[in-house]
Amino acid sequence: MADFKPEPPFRHDYTPKTGVLLLNLGTPQAPTAKALRPYLKEFLSDRRVIEIPRAIWWLILNGVILNTRPAQSAKKYAAIWDKDGSPLYTHTRKQAALIEGQLGEMGLRDLVVDFAMRYGEPSVESVIARMREQGVERLLVLPLYPQYAASSSATALDQVFRALMKLRNMPELRTIRHFHDDPGYIAALAAQVRAHWLAHGRGDKLVMSFHGVPRFTRDKGDPYHCECQKTGRLLAEALGLSEQEYQICFQSRFGRAEWLQPYTSEVLSKLGKDKTGKLDILCPGFVADCLETLEEIAMEGKETFLSHGGGEYRYISCLNENPQWILAISTMIKQNLAGWCEAQAENAPLRQQRAKALGAEN
Repeated sequence: MADFKPEPPFRHDYTPKTGVLLLNLGTPQAPTAKALRPYLKEFLSDRRVIEIPRAIWWLILNGVILNTRPAQSAKKYAAIWDKDGSPLYTHTRKQAALIEGQLGEMGLRDLVVDFAMRYGEPSVESVIARMREQGVERLLVLPLYPQYAASSSATALDQVFRALMKLRNMPELRTIRHFHDDPGYIAALAAQVRAHWLAHGRGDKLVMSFHGVPRFTRDKGDPYHCECQKTGRLLAEALGLSEQEYQICFQSRFGRAEWLQPYTSEVLSKLGKDKTGKLDILCPGFVADCLETLEEIAMEGKETFLSHGGGEYRYISCLNENPQWILAISTMIKQNLAGWCEAQAENAPLRQQRAKALGAEN
């Protein structure tokens, strides 16, 4: 017999609410090898992330990677950890609060906006349980990955579905699978770059570095590569750049298999050897700064570029709490909530009358 989670106590006078759940990758609890080990084990045990036969991968993961990588990764996290903890956690938490406020200003005040991490805390299951306790009966889920990939967006949604399977009384559900070509998102990226140019001058080359995935995923039908290319093209058009003035590439290669190319490290090496004077680089596939942007690109990327003869290296931060981005994502959310909030407002008087009548009877 199925073991479902207990439902919140029923009340006749409560107002059903609409919830918005933001999903991000996740982060360890601390920049230490001890904290990295369970985080990496959860992440690298995900079949969406590692598509290698289970028996072979179990031996590699538990026999090699989890005995060596936690200490290596801990040093990288320590380099970007700040007084508030993990930058990814901090930015995602702030984004959720700002989005709730922005939606309120847009007339959607009876919403519950929260966030969860695919790996680590706060877990998807715990946040959905909290939202149910707050009366959420309609749920819009938004993975914070602009470009859809099975190893990012899909596994985040998988975790939501797993959590809902444990509920007796499921909420209505909508999802946003991607926003790689959303006009507001592209405009916010362009504004971020222009603000950097205004403060520091325009560079000789703009590099757009996206998170990498194995090449075979593209061959099997994953749309990620095409969506990254479209984002890069639209951003270049918004900035008025020619094909020679920007470069799309892919970072974070792991293992020996071929990944999407060109690799960011090789692009930076070549641009350095070509004596590029001023290089601007940003990561359009991340909406919040994290290990991959702050350590791999802002630090390691700079070292690669300079060590190969490059001139000035300027990292452009992610959208984070940029007001234009908060407005853009809030607009996207409002569009995808169409019909739900209107129905909620229309039914409110009837629910209030029913609650009063039941109160009088009792």
